[in-house]
Amino acid sequence: MTPETIPTWVSIIGNFGFPIAITVYLFVRFEKKFDQLEAVILELSAVIKDLKKDN
Repeated sequence: MTPETIPTWVSIIGNFGFPIAITVYLFVRFEKKFDQLEAVILELSAVIKDLKKDN
């Protein structure tokens, strides 16, 4: 890396660093929600299968 390219890299990090950090934060936060949603869907699927067996 030459000294001439340092301002370019600082600009790139300044422009894209915050959106990338927010994206990573949201992915981590939503991952927990998706795991919970998956568990509920699997449970619902089991309940539906049991209801079909009873009929």
